[in-house]
Amino acid sequence: MRFLGLLASSFVFASCVSTSAETFDVDEALEYCGRQTDRTLTQLISDSTDYSLMPRNIAATDSIWHLRKATCDEWCSGFWPGVLWYEYEATGNEKYKEAACRYTEQLEYLSKTPAFDHDLGFLMFCSYGNGFRLTGDPKYKDVIIASADTLATLYNPNVGTLLSWPRNVDMFGGHNTIMDNMINLEMLFWAAKNGNKPHLHDIAVKHAETTMQHHFRPDYSCYHVAVYDRETGTFLKGMTHQGFADTSMWARGQAWAIYGYTMVYRETQDPKFLDFACKVTDVYLNRLPEDYVPYWDFDDPSIPDAPRDASAAGVVASALLELQQYCHGERKQTYKEAAVKMLSSLSSDKYRSGSRRLSFLDHSVGHMPAGSEIDASIIYADYYYLEALLRLKKLDSNSSGNELRAAK
Repeated sequence: MRFLGLLASSFVFASCVSTSAETFDVDEALEYCGRQTDRTLTQLISDSTDYSLMPRNIAATDSIWHLRKATCDEWCSGFWPGVLWYEYEATGNEKYKEAACRYTEQLEYLSKTPAFDHDLGFLMFCSYGNGFRLTGDPKYKDVIIASADTLATLYNPNVGTLLSWPRNVDMFGGHNTIMDNMINLEMLFWAAKNGNKPHLHDIAVKHAETTMQHHFRPDYSCYHVAVYDRETGTFLKGMTHQGFADTSMWARGQAWAIYGYTMVYRETQDPKFLDFACKVTDVYLNRLPEDYVPYWDFDDPSIPDAPRDASAAGVVASALLELQQYCHGERKQTYKEAAVKMLSSLSSDKYRSGSRRLSFLDHSVGHMPAGSEIDASIIYADYYYLEALLRLKKLDSNSSGNELRAAK
């Protein structure tokens, strides 16, 4: 397969990777996640359990989950049901399926509610998407398709992207699209195929193309937010909201780009998206610290004293395990070895929550500029870490490419 514009520096980091898939114990890591999930279920489940309260975070000074109500403005509510579905996939244990069903069903109303923002993909596809993949429940399929239809109402054809935050149009000065939105395109692609709605596919592709054109700097690092004129579609500015600065590379934002364009290539088979996924990956990998877990922003001047972001490492590890299957030769090997290195570091005592907390991982950062979830355990870090472990397990078992995509 032909790759465009390869940089000579793309593989500088390959020689620094010492952990291989043969030495990393993925089964032990999965068993650890199971134990931590059981501890959380012990905390949460009783005769009076309110299944609409979802784990969100654990502060570094705390030990149990802070719960938040599953509402339209709580974007993380789909990750805990997703963790339970992944535990069911990993073990076949019906207790995880039962709990996953109970928590997932708390989100159904969102498929019938006007779109609050772009996060419907995170909310509904991590929960209902995994649920349908593992059970085939036709009700789940209907909810996903309805959710995709709702998400599509945020599309502005003048711009060519989905509006991310309707509530922030005035604050940003126009139609805003954030890099996180790339992940939500997966639900549109799925609904297009499974709901006979080809226009949803077209929306997703156009969003990815427009984002590719305006959301990245010459070195392929991304802005968090791109702002457009609502009427003309003119690109107005790139900026940050959760990163260090408008010109900095916010780690989780770049992680969403890597994951998002890998998924878009899978769904379109268009080589331009594969080429782009590799470019946004290489700029991230070439700037990683030795243990392959990024600082929350690559340009924070307080590095090496800046907080790390385990959540970004989990997202990228999962993405690379898919991306490597579309690549060949040295690039394929480099991406897989980098993913294993990330998982090895995340599975070490440095990043594991262990007996201190109910979560899988410590040391994630949510919204540094707002002073929110700094050096915390956050539910989406656990979700993508577990997803990555399952993907690696399936690779080790020589499963097919379709089976590898544990993420729906």
